[in-house]
Amino acid sequence: MKWKKYTLTTTTEAVDLISSSFDEIGIEGIEIEDHIPLTEKETKGMFIDILPELPPDDGVAKVSFYLDAASDTEEMLSRVREALEELRLFTDLGACEIEESETEDKDWINNWKQYFKPFTVDDILIKPTWETVPKEHEDKLLIQIDPGTAFGTGMHETTQLCIRQLKKYVGNGDRVLDVGTGSGILGITALKLGAGFVLGTDLDENAIAAVGENLEANGISGEAFRVIQGNIIDDRAVQDAAGYEVWDVAVANILADVILLLQQEIAVHLKKGGIWITSGIIDMKEEAVREAFLSNPAFELLETTRQGEWVSFTVRKR
Repeated sequence: MKWKKYTLTTTTEAVDLISSSFDEIGIEGIEIEDHIPLTEKETKGMFIDILPELPPDDGVAKVSFYLDAASDTEEMLSRVREALEELRLFTDLGACEIEESETEDKDWINNWKQYFKPFTVDDILIKPTWETVPKEHEDKLLIQIDPGTAFGTGMHETTQLCIRQLKKYVGNGDRVLDVGTGSGILGITALKLGAGFVLGTDLDENAIAAVGENLEANGISGEAFRVIQGNIIDDRAVQDAAGYEVWDVAVANILADVILLLQQEIAVHLKKGGIWITSGIIDMKEEAVREAFLSNPAFELLETTRQGEWVSFTVRKR
């Protein structure tokens, strides 16, 4: 399918009005480019430890949308122009000229899949559901993942750090708490390593469906892995659902700043002697996380492992 891309340059204060107006006339998604820094709230659930350094905000934004080249683009563009003219009565839209370009003929939903190939973490093979098992890896423990468009593939260094620590610490029948579960790759790994039950928590409601699909791909019963949406840091309902002093192992591959908050909460959910595996920590924030663990009487720091510029801490509840 060929798509035509339309981009208009406007003012940052007009973006929200344009977005709402486009939604009303049937444009299903837009891209926004500006130099406004993300707020703490916006980055809270994102897997970003270091944000890109942007130029100073110049008050200018670019809004892009796509139309099927085979459809009646002129009719939609006419509706877009009418909507913009109405908005001019309420706000400064800037020049707001529409530039047109044609994209390549791509399957935008599935095109990313060409970059996700089978890979190994020691003796574990992680492969996308649509790939076959390479003959040279047929003897490895197999984990199949389809992250969809919402979650990572597991290839990131931080995920691999967590997997290696799960191999060390997960025992047969262990109960595992997976905070920020995403596609469920770490929880599924724990189950494949012998864990008896996993509870995943995630801010994104898409995690519930994603984990369900990946459990099916791995031949694992849904009863072995439950997912709840919410923030265990400050949501009492999620905290109560997780239970207290019941988990043998917890794992959290999230932001360093989120781990700093989690370390005040996770201990109450772990059994005495329980293990907490953390990653998502860029090396420049290593010392801040280390100091938090060393100053928290609930934890004993067991291991620090690294891969590339990323760090993993493993601690034990005293």
